[in-house]
Amino acid sequence: MAHGLSRIDWQAPWLAPWAGIGQQVAQQVMRGRALHEALNACAGPAGTPVAFVPQDALPAGEAYESFIFSRKQCPVREGLHDFFNGLVWHQFPRTKGRLNQLQAQHISAHGVGPVRGPLRDALTLFDENGALLRAPAPLWEALLAKRWQALFVDLRPLWAQAQLLLFGHALLEKLVEPRKAITAHVLLVQAQSPGPAELDAWVAAALCPTQLAAKPFAPLPLLGVPGWWPANQSPGFYQDRRVFRSPE
Repeated sequence: MAHGLSRIDWQAPWLAPWAGIGQQVAQQVMRGRALHEALNACAGPAGTPVAFVPQDALPAGEAYESFIFSRKQCPVREGLHDFFNGLVWHQFPRTKGRLNQLQAQHISAHGVGPVRGPLRDALTLFDENGALLRAPAPLWEALLAKRWQALFVDLRPLWAQAQLLLFGHALLEKLVEPRKAITAHVLLVQAQSPGPAELDAWVAAALCPTQLAAKPFAPLPLLGVPGWWPANQSPGFYQDRRVFRSPE
């Protein structure tokens, strides 16, 4: 675990919003503290709606999301995946709680089958791989249309007016070792200049089951974001059709 944490580059632009709480937790773990204990110790003044517990606290056969919802305890494995999951619980407590509520309600109504179904698929996709984008309309329209030349080259100055925040803990884990193909599933934020607490409240309120089942996300190759990767200063960076795919 400590070896994995030592590979995190907290100076990376996608980690800037996570560096404060992330470094606090990482330092405790690297000094020998269990991850669940470090996450509990680093909760902010408002606290977190769940307590973190070792993975073996989850009874055999009980669904992970149901356990969290009923016990208000989040099982934690030692490793980067659950490290980032814990950070997201700290930073987005209302959104994580809403995702968990929707998962648990669906499991209660339908059980855990071999196929999640559209709603649970969307919930899991956002929880693991989601990102939040507040941007001028031309950027969002170009992203939806997969007009990469317009999005990243022609409209490049507009990115100075955009705010992109990664949410998915699996996404954050993958970016410990950045690769050009890493792609987020982006939700458009319509709140005006939100602070952290306001953003959390807005996203939690926006998680409507009907809309989520339709997967209202846009795929965004993250290393194409201006300022996030030196190589993308060259327009030729975006000619890689394996990553910047044409609309189907």
